[in-house]
Amino acid sequence: MAATRSSAAERPRKPRAAKAAPKVGFVSLGCPKALVDSERILTQLRAEGYETVPSYAAADVVIVNTCGFIDAAVEESLEAIDEALAENGKVIVTGCLGAGPKSGLVREKFPDLLSISGPQDYASVMNAVHAAVPPAHDPFFDLLPPQGVKLTPRHYAYLKISEGCNHKCSFCIIPTMRGRLASRPIGEVLSEAQKLVRSGVQELLVISQDTSAYGADLKYAPDRWRDAEYATRLFDLCRGLGELGTDGMRPWVRLHYVYPYPHVDDIIPLMAEGKLLPYLDIPFQHASKSVLKAMKRPAAAEDALRRLAAWRRICPDLTIRSTFIVGFPGETEADFQLLLDWLDEAQLDRVGCFTYSPVEGAKANELPGAVPDEVKQERYHRFMQKQAAISAAKLRRKIGQTIEVLIDEIHEDAASVGRSWADAPEIDGKVYVKGLGKTGKLKILPGQRVKAKVVDADDYDLFATLA
Repeated sequence: MAATRSSAAERPRKPRAAKAAPKVGFVSLGCPKALVDSERILTQLRAEGYETVPSYAAADVVIVNTCGFIDAAVEESLEAIDEALAENGKVIVTGCLGAGPKSGLVREKFPDLLSISGPQDYASVMNAVHAAVPPAHDPFFDLLPPQGVKLTPRHYAYLKISEGCNHKCSFCIIPTMRGRLASRPIGEVLSEAQKLVRSGVQELLVISQDTSAYGADLKYAPDRWRDAEYATRLFDLCRGLGELGTDGMRPWVRLHYVYPYPHVDDIIPLMAEGKLLPYLDIPFQHASKSVLKAMKRPAAAEDALRRLAAWRRICPDLTIRSTFIVGFPGETEADFQLLLDWLDEAQLDRVGCFTYSPVEGAKANELPGAVPDEVKQERYHRFMQKQAAISAAKLRRKIGQTIEVLIDEIHEDAASVGRSWADAPEIDGKVYVKGLGKTGKLKILPGQRVKAKVVDADDYDLFATLA
């Protein structure tokens, strides 16, 4: 019998040697908005077959995503760049420091950098990576999880809805670094949120430079999401986010960086209905008219108090977090006392405070009346003492209540760590829950929600037992 020739499908293939994945080290600094930028870069790296590694020595190239807002952040970024260059030598810099007034300093101080780019300039980062280490993507393998690469724990994620800002606050250079407001289409945001929820995310933290301005630049831009052809307002977005999941298991949706504009009134009923967490992060910054004017802030303290009172009538459980600056140029003792009196009346739940520090390129640098450092520190401590008392009193009123807690960490031999709906990760308080480890009544994992009874409280945290 004549020998037959095997077809290509029948012949055994010689195994092809797998190409080693190029390795990238990554340092992510700055705010949650910068963290989202890092996640997008890491997602693209993963899609192209790059592997991220935890050490400089193992990396073929290192990316440093910088922060350039205040002096301390600039110094931290410069130190990170210097360390990466010393330990690895092949470094790509991106982020706010690469686009602000300090970008020239970076180029001058570190002439051996492979590339310097600003925030959201993903193409420049990837081009620099390609030039340093060619990709090794194999199109026959799916390298990406549907939700992309995340730097947060699996059970919560930041959802960035816009870039940039249209405000001209005198102490801030964010518009210089990140540009004017550019809202993402509502369908795109909701689709991303849906993927995150399907992947197991239990909490969506909505972020931007000015969340309450969402959609102002898309007023006439058609964007179909269900039957809302021209849905571009914050209310439409919040309504859509509130419909994710099922009635039995809706994700927590938390709003950050919201200005107290009148149209935010429309969102409070969604919180009262349980569609959104009854939580607003509002950067009030100060209460004195003269200081707010010098800061060029877009809201008045008296209007904010009236709005807070109205919101609390609609949603009594509403938690308000805010940040303030003390020691701003021209701030007098009378201005500072106004701020303390305003805190007494506002009764905010969660508060952060910063002493003013000049930012290169900010208009506030030109203002007269610099406050001495020792006065700034003294006012800071008085402010925090006042707020700690307010916070402690509000938390003590929760003793005896049963609350829902999202578990972040399980500790076998101590109280596990979680958060109530009144606590954002990283910046707010915690709930310490006993009885969740191996010796506890139930086997609970991070990312699960439990009912817990509050048994004690201190200035910022709650202590509870499994209900």
